[in-house]
Amino acid sequence: MTPITEVEGRRVTLSNLDKVLYPATGTTKGEVLHYYAATVGGVILPHLADRPVSFLRYPDGPGGQLFFTKNPPPGTPAWVETTPVPRSEDQGARQVVVGGLASLMWAANLVVEFHTPQWRTDAPGVADRMVLDLDPGSPATVVECCAVALWLRERLADDGLTAYGKTSGSKGLHLLVPLEPTPSGEVSAYAKRLALEAEEALPALALHRMKRSLRPGKVFVDFSQNSASKTTATPYTLRARPEPTVSAPVTWDEIADCREAGALVFRAGHMAARLDRHGDLLAPLNDPEQGRPLPRTAESS
Repeated sequence: MTPITEVEGRRVTLSNLDKVLYPATGTTKGEVLHYYAATVGGVILPHLADRPVSFLRYPDGPGGQLFFTKNPPPGTPAWVETTPVPRSEDQGARQVVVGGLASLMWAANLVVEFHTPQWRTDAPGVADRMVLDLDPGSPATVVECCAVALWLRERLADDGLTAYGKTSGSKGLHLLVPLEPTPSGEVSAYAKRLALEAEEALPALALHRMKRSLRPGKVFVDFSQNSASKTTATPYTLRARPEPTVSAPVTWDEIADCREAGALVFRAGHMAARLDRHGDLLAPLNDPEQGRPLPRTAESS
């Protein structure tokens, strides 16, 4: 029998709770649902709120079929909020908005990674945050990402901007910066210039182009996710990796002290203790008072 539970007055169907999604750790779907409901529900929801969500679905675990969808999945309940989104190829496009615990659990039951853009539904294409995705090319690891992140932190501070870090949940690191609402094109131009400056300042470490032949041993500073059409893994989402790794907020002390590739790998089971210790390290991203303007030179570039 498929269990149906009531969440915030909504009937949510939860299926296959004993199914092992992560064979490496034996983590079941029920444990995944518990992670979202009990461990991170209170902190992931503010990062999902008022943003159209894209899903990377992996219903049979990370070793099975993976498919990325922006459209509301078939069978989406009528009570799940959707919002119109600008999409050149589809004028009537809509996407899901996860507005509460009921819709979070409905989505988690589909077994998904959560991905969100840098803008909110009330202002499509106007970013309230910037992201720099630091992606290491083997044999580089998160250790090299941290070295680049520390340089970028100081560079951003020179422009009056504050950076916050989280793991990608894979191999890299994301830097997030709260902004005054700014057109995505301007944010992208500024982020690209930062990537170029990082490459110039750290030629042995940083790279602003994705070209594979250039990648080994270096960190690609990916600025492209600031495009209005792009998304980034939402803080606290589980990833479709061999183990249930989390895109987890990290402190600058942890970044500065990182000396080995496994130092910043956090799994679902780590997050309750981390939240008890740190709270939501990325909470400032959801406070409009924390947003700062881009430097004027970026606006004129």
